[in-house]
This record gives sequence, structure tokens and C-alpha cells, in this order.
Amino acid sequence: MTDSIRIGVIGGSGVYDLPGLSQTREVQIDTPFGPPSDNYILGEIDGQGVAFLARHGRGHFISPTHLNSRANIWGFKKLGVEYLISMNACGSLQEAYEPGHIVIPDQLFDRTRLRPLTFFDEPGLVVHPSVADPLCPTLSGILYQAVAATGKKVHRGGEFVIIEGPRFSTRAESRVFRSLGFAIIGMTAIPEAFLAREAGLSYAIIAHVTDYDVWHEEPVTVEMVIRTLQGNAAAAQQATLHAIALLRDAPPSPYANALENAIITSPAKIPAALREKYALLVGNYWPG
Repeated sequence: MTDSIRIGVIGGSGVYDLPGLSQTREVQIDTPFGPPSDNYILGEIDGQGVAFLARHGRGHFISPTHLNSRANIWGFKKLGVEYLISMNACGSLQEAYEPGHIVIPDQLFDRTRLRPLTFFDEPGLVVHPSVADPLCPTLSGILYQAVAATGKKVHRGGEFVIIEGPRFSTRAESRVFRSLGFAIIGMTAIPEAFLAREAGLSYAIIAHVTDYDVWHEEPVTVEMVIRTLQGNAAAAQQATLHAIALLRDAPPSPYANALENAIITSPAKIPAALREKYALLVGNYWPG
């Protein structure tokens, strides 16, 4: 198996493995933020090193609120990942985005409440990352091309609103989100996208629509979501395999130096303990 792992895949609801991954082995990674959701599955696809992680754990035992996203993203960074493909189940907020369709969103809107949103949340190191465009347009374009090649109906662009969960929306909330023009709704892409930016990774989303949320005549249920998931997951996995092939000649992540101008604290003021803790993310920005 190749020693280089440049591509990561994080599987959401209904996606707990990655068919086509060969020469696989599992690794457990320790992080300063505790354990990731599960072991990382390392292997090869089309001769390229790939790391896969089941976001909710194999068996789906971690709710959106309790995901340790900081550990998950840290693990990908530690493995050397540069491009991270996220597979997400979502609800539709617009008639045109039908259950069974796939969306490659281009924006995120944060409606979470209980999650750490940054790696840098303790005194001694102040970092202000730019996330005006939180999803990598280059990787998003590759994902769109990959999904289109499967013949699945795919929409390029759209705002993805992320709620805390684990409950689904009230009708009032769903109507407000629709009135604001949001396209789809989910529970897990934040803080992942923000953390990926802090880690210097290119991050983009394959979102597969499972339902019309609760604004539609038929209320969303877990049974409905699972039924549609079963049909969507295979298409999302197939598209991911094609995207990995398209990434073969990709240059280094354009966000590798995303924090170059984001660190506000004077290097002389950063405590030694924090320098050591965050060396993986920002050590290359500090003079020796």
C-alpha cells in the first residue's frame, strides 16, 4: 500500500464503509481533543492512498451534537490528508431538490448551538481564520463532475443550513429557512468545514437528499430518511470513487497555508505548551 494518504473521505448517515478500497488496514489515532469517531480505514483506490472514517461510528452510535469533529479532522491532518470529501444526508428546502437528488453546496449557514467551532479555544493563541467561502470550489467542481458521471440528478451550488439536532425542524423553522433561500438542511457539516480550513484541508460536500424536511405535506420521519438513504448511499459512494480518480493529478491543497495571516498573537507571547499542542496545524508559521 502507498505510504502517501492525500485523500480523505468521511461517511455520513448510511455510509459506513467505502467499497473499492483495497489493501485496507485500520489505524487508531490519538489527538489532543480525544478519540475520533472510529478507527480510520486506510487503503488504496486507483493507486492512490485514501483514508476513510465513519462520522457517526460504524453502527451509527454518535449523534450530531456529540461528534468529536475536532478529533476527526485532526486525525485526517495527522495522516497527511489534503483533500477531504464529506458525504452528508440532508433534507430539501426547495421543491426542485427532490429526495434522491444529490447536491454539491457552495455555502454554509450555522445554526448550531452546542459545539466547539474551532481548534483554538483557549487563552494564549488567537486565530481568526477566513471562511467566507467555506467549501473548496476546486474540490466541489470535481465532485459535481463525478456525480454527473453516475447519471444521478445533481445540483451544483446552494446554501446548506446546519442545525444542532438531533431533532428535526419545526414547521416554523423550516418555513423561515425556506424564506431565507436556503437549499438544503443538515446537522454535521459544521464545524467540520471550519475545522478543515483551520487544518489547511480542501473540504467539499456530496449531500444526498433524503426528504423534503417538514415544510412539505408529508412530515419527515426516520423511516423515510432510511428508505431514501439506502438508494442514495450507493450513488454517493460510486461518485466518491470517481472523484478520487479525478484527484490523481491534483496540486497541493490551495488551503495549505490558510492560517498564514490569521494568527494574531505575537509568537513571543504564545506559551510553550500551546506551541507544542498546535504544532501540527501552525508550527510551520512560527520561527524556530
